[in-house]
Amino acid sequence: MSKILHSIFTDYLPQIFAAGFKYTITLAIISFILGLIIALVTALVRISDKGGGFLIIKAIFRFYVWLFRSTPLLVQLFIVYFGLPYLKIPGLLPNGIKLAPFTAGIITFSLNTGAYASETIRAAIQSVPREQWEAAASIGMNRGKTLRRIILPQALKVSIPPLSNSFIGLVKDTSLASSITIVEMFEVSQQIAAENYQPLIMYSLVALVYALFCSVLSWLQGWLEKASSRHSKESEAEA
Repeated sequence: MSKILHSIFTDYLPQIFAAGFKYTITLAIISFILGLIIALVTALVRISDKGGGFLIIKAIFRFYVWLFRSTPLLVQLFIVYFGLPYLKIPGLLPNGIKLAPFTAGIITFSLNTGAYASETIRAAIQSVPREQWEAAASIGMNRGKTLRRIILPQALKVSIPPLSNSFIGLVKDTSLASSITIVEMFEVSQQIAAENYQPLIMYSLVALVYALFCSVLSWLQGWLEKASSRHSKESEAEA
């Protein structure tokens, strides 16, 4: 037993933490940032009141959100990594689309995050009273300036808690990246378990590391919410 404990602290944990910082956290941060960009664009397109040909663009974005919210993330990973190489189009893609595992992971997690986060951002923007749009228009502000200076700052405060939860969920979902050979924390624990024949210990150990990461992120979420609330109160007092 003492030998196992010694291996946990001198060998297994360092390997899991190294994979966590090198792949798990990196994959989650990059995917979340790209996902937020996709989400913001998607939300703005979907709340637009433009008509005509723009309705087709809105329909495409609406289909994208429906598709990624209606299918399992694991299936999406398999399609992007294992399926796209078979998308062979003569003269255009004769060899299909072959992506490195990390690239395929970022693309899939970003698109998945963007679909879910777009609904959060859209709801946050629509929660701002319509009268504020009208008041801004009455003093000559165009729609873009109104959105940047008045609507989005308020929507950001509303969307912080659900978006923070989405990021924490994304950190845990990166464990699925092991299915496309990305050597993140869960994949490392599987490799070690295959060597030492201690699956219970290794899977419990990686679960504790995930819990540690998510606990730190939850604390940061709470701090961010308090900071946002404090800033809003100070702004109201100055007004």
